[in-house]
Amino acid sequence: MVNLESKRLEDILRLLIGLTLIVWVNVLSSQFFERIDLTEEKRYTIKEATKEMLSGLDDKVYVEVFLAGKLNSSFTRFQRSIRETLEEFQVYSDNKVQFTFTDPSSALNEKARNEFMQNIMARGIQPTRVFEENDGASQSKLIFPGAVISYGGAEEGVMLLGGNRSATAEEKINQSIEGIEYALASTIYNLASIERKSVGIVKGHDELSELEMSSLLVSLRASYVVRDVSLQNEVENTDALFIAKPTTKFSETEKYHLDQYLMSGGKVFMMLDKLQANMDSASNMANYSFPYDLNLDDQLFKYGVRINNDLIQDFSAASYPVNVSAVGDEPQIKLLKWWFYPILNRFGDHVITKNLFGVLGKFVSTIDTVKADGVKKTPLIYTSDYSRTMTAPVNVSLQDLRKQVTPEMFGKSQLPVAYLLEGQFNSLYKNRFKPKGVNTSEFVEVSSKDAKLIVVSDGDLARNDINPKTGSPQPLGYDPFTQTTYANEDFILNAINYLVDDQGLITARGKEVKIRPLNKVKIKEEKLYWQLLNIVLPIVLVIVYGLLRYILRKRKYTGFKTD
Repeated sequence: MVNLESKRLEDILRLLIGLTLIVWVNVLSSQFFERIDLTEEKRYTIKEATKEMLSGLDDKVYVEVFLAGKLNSSFTRFQRSIRETLEEFQVYSDNKVQFTFTDPSSALNEKARNEFMQNIMARGIQPTRVFEENDGASQSKLIFPGAVISYGGAEEGVMLLGGNRSATAEEKINQSIEGIEYALASTIYNLASIERKSVGIVKGHDELSELEMSSLLVSLRASYVVRDVSLQNEVENTDALFIAKPTTKFSETEKYHLDQYLMSGGKVFMMLDKLQANMDSASNMANYSFPYDLNLDDQLFKYGVRINNDLIQDFSAASYPVNVSAVGDEPQIKLLKWWFYPILNRFGDHVITKNLFGVLGKFVSTIDTVKADGVKKTPLIYTSDYSRTMTAPVNVSLQDLRKQVTPEMFGKSQLPVAYLLEGQFNSLYKNRFKPKGVNTSEFVEVSSKDAKLIVVSDGDLARNDINPKTGSPQPLGYDPFTQTTYANEDFILNAINYLVDDQGLITARGKEVKIRPLNKVKIKEEKLYWQLLNIVLPIVLVIVYGLLRYILRKRKYTGFKTD
């Protein structure tokens, strides 16, 4: 016979051993931290640079997200992704990141609600109106897809809804989800940084004026220390140099100081016009554009690029108001495509240009690359599939708009107009006489590997227009004729962020979240099949299993014979 007491003791011992093992496994696992992301594109994996920044926080970070309340399915998915990202931030910051979700429409009365919404907008978070179809009726709701981040007594608003404005609503949400980590991490980093990076604006060559760059400068000063720099002297204590549309010649001394700044691992962003072209005389029949003499061609060639003596015409172009009436008739103004103002919406595969809306160029030239050992060249911006080039001297005349053109007349495609160069540059003054009067005691022949140079063949890309009535600057990239704001400022800020980002936070912009849409045609055709497979089949299988079990049990137990 079985000893029931010993059997019971054995079961109790097994239970105790099992519980002890579970406890020990939990104790050991608490000593080791690991998270596993099983998604194909690693959508839940936080970048190493972000983890390092979060783990180094000295104080609590409070994040108040205003995307809350009743939302449609797309924004609910967006909200869930924000929450998941903040939960990851909370883990990697050792609970220093605290967050809440607040619904701006939940105020007790309309007055309080309006005041609350005005307060949110004052922090830089702009509302978005969402339209939904419910039972055939269209309903709209104002939502605030952003957050306010507070750290150490300072706070900053951040818009979380971004993406390419020309994308579909679903694609835009997806692109915004891809950008959540960078938007939050970069804002936290800016608030937590004791010393801000510096950007030097090179002056002395009739570059863009303060007024012409005011829109960009406001955005730069929000994150960086911005100051004017002269290349007559050695460049010191500057994290990046920005050169915006110089129109007069660089001296050899200035070129030497620029060269040695880059050789010492500096970061340089050059936006150069190759040809003298503007709209002041474009109404004339003959208005020819000739190259500027900037004395930079040999230096750029040494670094690996050449800006050509041409202007691009693109069939994808912004419009310009033109009088199309006959001579002597009453003026009739009409917006026509001005081919010298290309809308640049073809981008290279890089974090600087990821999910970027179109950039508006004005009198842009092509860029070629040349051999430069040790330098990696990445194209950032291209023209459209229907482009052509005009070699200098180029006649820039609005009279040409009277000509009939077709896409077939623009026989070139995807011409590069912006390049990122990075790696080990060779000095222009290697094996060459140095300019008189410069300090050559610490001359560097080859740069360190962290040197970076961005070259854009359009200086006007950084210039904001001036309102002719008020004299005040307009937003950078704003087209007053179509009331469209292009992504000129976003591109420049992304580029500068990349240049000075020694933490590597901008790599988070490279995160990808794939859309896997269902085939709507196939859903319609196979709807009944999948309904039966998922609803009816499980029920049938359960019934069949029950019948078989009943039959087998009946056969088994009715088969016993008694003596």
